[in-house]
Amino acid sequence: MDQPLVFRMPAVDLQQLRFVVAAADYGSIRQAAELLSIRHSVLSRSIRQLEHLIGVVVFERSGSGVNPTLAGRSVLRTARLILEQVDVLVATAKANGRGEAGRLSIGFCTSISAGNLRATILDFKKRFPQIDLATVERPRARLMNALRNGTLDVVVCPGQMPLVDSKGLPLWSERILISLPEDHPLASREIIYWTDFRNETVLLSQHDPGRELEDLLVSKLVSSEDRPKIERHDVSRSVIKSLINMGLGISLVMESDIGATFAGLVYRELRDGAGPSRIDFFAYWRRDNANPALENLLKLLAERYPSPAFSE
Repeated sequence: MDQPLVFRMPAVDLQQLRFVVAAADYGSIRQAAELLSIRHSVLSRSIRQLEHLIGVVVFERSGSGVNPTLAGRSVLRTARLILEQVDVLVATAKANGRGEAGRLSIGFCTSISAGNLRATILDFKKRFPQIDLATVERPRARLMNALRNGTLDVVVCPGQMPLVDSKGLPLWSERILISLPEDHPLASREIIYWTDFRNETVLLSQHDPGRELEDLLVSKLVSSEDRPKIERHDVSRSVIKSLINMGLGISLVMESDIGATFAGLVYRELRDGAGPSRIDFFAYWRRDNANPALENLLKLLAERYPSPAFSE
């Protein structure tokens, strides 16, 4: 059986391309050799080999130096493009290795309209502009599932949770505020206490972090007689604001949520006898995640919010 014909491409290497471009730039093989710190004969032979491989005379040679031929000018344009792309490839690979380029996915279930998470993302993009940053807002259960299967690099959310094969870092805490219509009787006060909720209707989203807010309310008002009426709605935080604006109740929000202003609503600080009420935030990531961009984010988080790391 006849063997199929195999056509081999000429074995042109990058050094030959760099040599031919250098000779064109300096207009002289001898001068290019001196500046490259190699022997003139080595450079000349390399260019001859390239011309033989591609079947094109690149230079017209004379005692005064070299000038590209018409075909040689086309070869030189292509050679420069190839060398530029190789330089970009090497630089990108090095940047990826240092975590200065690549992609990083961050999951969260809180607002980024204001506060620490927003400031952290802006700082990270300023320091590492070449990294493609993907932000994902989902319910906490879905975020943690995405973290486990490797879809997300890191999750920032309220509350400390035990996770297998994952690590955690305590970050910041946010004040809990009350959101209410600007004509509500409590709106005239700068500070509101949990005990002021007795006769109110509190609207909470079933989406995260609604559960944390409800648990906090129950812990602050132990007696059921002191607790307000709680209505849970399967809607987003923005829809809860609309319901408040319609006069259907008041709500609890975290400090970072106040950046998303809503006409007709005001925010007031919520306190107990010990001062403002707060919820703690944490970052979680897989132990085996080797993404260099994640390492740079974790360094930034540790720098901005210094505290001992913990693992579960």
